[in-house]
Amino acid sequence: MKKSSKKNGLKQFKRNLPLHIMLLPAVALVLIFAYIPMYGLVIAFQNFNAAKGIFSNQKWIGFGNFTYIFTLPSIWNVFRNTLIIAVLKIIFGTLAAIATALLLNECSVKTVKKSVQTMVYFPHFISWIILAGVFTDILSPTDGVVNSFLGLFGVKPIYFLGDNRYFRGTLVITDIWKSFGYSSIVYLATITGIDPSLYEAAAIDGAGRWKQMWHITLPGMSTIIILLTILSMGNVLNAGFDQVFNLYSAAVYDTGDIIDTMVYRLGLQGAKFGPSTAVGLLKSIISLILISSAYLIAWKKFDYKVF
Repeated sequence: MKKSSKKNGLKQFKRNLPLHIMLLPAVALVLIFAYIPMYGLVIAFQNFNAAKGIFSNQKWIGFGNFTYIFTLPSIWNVFRNTLIIAVLKIIFGTLAAIATALLLNECSVKTVKKSVQTMVYFPHFISWIILAGVFTDILSPTDGVVNSFLGLFGVKPIYFLGDNRYFRGTLVITDIWKSFGYSSIVYLATITGIDPSLYEAAAIDGAGRWKQMWHITLPGMSTIIILLTILSMGNVLNAGFDQVFNLYSAAVYDTGDIIDTMVYRLGLQGAKFGPSTAVGLLKSIISLILISSAYLIAWKKFDYKVF
C-alpha cells in the first residue's frame, strides 16, 4: 500500500510539475515584494536613522513609536475617518451592486443588457489618478458641470473637494460609481443559479415581476449577500488610499484624512519612518484580526472555505 501510494504521489507530482513551474514567477514576486520587506517592520521598534541604513545597528526604543503616535492630536480623528468612510463604502457599495444586479436581471433585451453591463463595468478599470483629474474638473466650484447644473436652480457653488461637509459624501459616491458595476458580477452569477422553475410556479400563481424579485430572487441571493458583507468587514480599515490621496487636500483633513494617507505624510514627507511604520503595523494587526474573524464567521455560519 505504501509503495503504491508513493508511486501515485510521484505520478501526480510529475503531472502537476508544469503547473508548479508556471507559478514560480508569481511566487517569486510575492516573496520579493510581500514577504522579504516584512523585515522592515523592525523600524517600528527603533529610533530609525535612514542615513545608517536598515541593516545597521539602530537604537532600539521598544514601543516608543507606538506611544508617540497615540500622543498625536489627529490620531483618533484619522481612525474615525477611516472607519466611517470604509463602512459607508461597504454599505452603500453593496446596496448599489445588488440593485444593479437585480435591474440587469430584469432586462430582457440582450443588446441593451450587454451594453449597460459594459458601461457600468468599465469605470472599475480606470486608475484613480485619471479619475481624480476628471472629478476635479466636473466638481469644480467655478466651471464644473455639476455646479453649473445646480446654478440653474439657484444653488450656490459647492466646493465638493474642499469643504469638510461634502468631502466624505463625495468620496463614497465616486467610489460607488467606480466599483458598483464590477461588484455586481457575483450577484448576477448568483441570480443565474436560482432554479427557473420557481419563477414559473410563481407566475402561474399570479405573481408579477416585482413579487418574483422580492420573494424569489432576493431570498435566493441572501446567503451570498450576507457572506460577502461579512468578508468585506476585513477591509474596514482600508478606506482607499489611491482615491483619497488623489482627491484630498489640507482643507479636508478633518473629514478625509485616513490611516494610509497619515502613514504617507509621516514617512515620506516627514521622514518619521519609525512612527509611520508603527501606524502601518498597528493597522495590519487590526486588519488581520478582523479578516480572521470574518473568515471564521463565514466558515462557521456559511461553510465558506478558501481551499
